[in-house]
Amino acid sequence: MPTNAPTAAPPLPDVTTSDTTLRRFLHGLPGVDTVGLESRAAALGTRSIKTTAKAYAIDLAISMVDLTTLEGADTPGKVRALGAKAVHPDPTDRTTPSTAAVCVYPDMVASAKEAVAGSSVKVASVATAFPAGRAALPVKLADVRDAVAAGADEIDMVIDRGAFLAGKYLKVYDEITAVKQACGTSARLKVIFETGELSTYDNIRRASWLGMLAGADFIKTSTGKVAVNATPANTLLMLEAVRDFRAQTGVQVGVKPAGGIRTTKDAIKFLVLVNETVGEEWLDNHWFRFGASSLLNDLLMQRQKLATGRYSGPDYVTVD
Repeated sequence: MPTNAPTAAPPLPDVTTSDTTLRRFLHGLPGVDTVGLESRAAALGTRSIKTTAKAYAIDLAISMVDLTTLEGADTPGKVRALGAKAVHPDPTDRTTPSTAAVCVYPDMVASAKEAVAGSSVKVASVATAFPAGRAALPVKLADVRDAVAAGADEIDMVIDRGAFLAGKYLKVYDEITAVKQACGTSARLKVIFETGELSTYDNIRRASWLGMLAGADFIKTSTGKVAVNATPANTLLMLEAVRDFRAQTGVQVGVKPAGGIRTTKDAIKFLVLVNETVGEEWLDNHWFRFGASSLLNDLLMQRQKLATGRYSGPDYVTVD
């Protein structure tokens, strides 16, 4: 299985030697056909999923959820409850798969680790002055090191969108590589682009390649804190980027759409995108995740409906 090892040499090293070479490479990527991209995303979203396949897709989607709470009012008790739900999403049916991870702020990592101890559930922590990313690099790196020291298995960082939009690509690259180094060998790195602030599909493609060149283990659409988050079109574009990156470098990178994915129908559309764009190798929570909070409850209700023939409703699942 292709991997993205922390100690590996950077792929395509010649393109990251200077701002000039990096700019030339990123602006030399093929332009995005907006109509074609959106049409293909829409067409794939109309695929019909039958009952047996739907049951498989629901369990797969549950196993890919990063169950998330990123609020100022988060408490250790709330995080422990969320962790318990991640381990056993439906306490009445232990055949329900666990979620992939619980995603919290750095100061909540220890509580999350306690809650998921002994399970397969990972603890992810946002860092680097999430969600705006407006802090000096030493502050961002301290944020990462604190989370890793507390036991975070994964770090979700935000890029400096201001630097990226100003064309300071090497600054963004250097920041990602520094964060990757701060993750050490124990934490995988997800790089968040905040696609809703990048304005164009061409910028999303450039950001995807920039993140992968800098060592991202995952590229992630959004923080969930802006008006436009994950969409089928921007996720399709990022899936195409990881496919092409692996073809060129041999390095496999994951994708995480986050924000705005609330229903089982939405999740299945994204799984179809994955299957049709990058194939079955990415249909695993090591390579694909959903950043979500409310999505899990809808998946559980739809799972119960398939099992019992009845739609139980939101009163039968825990409120996050």
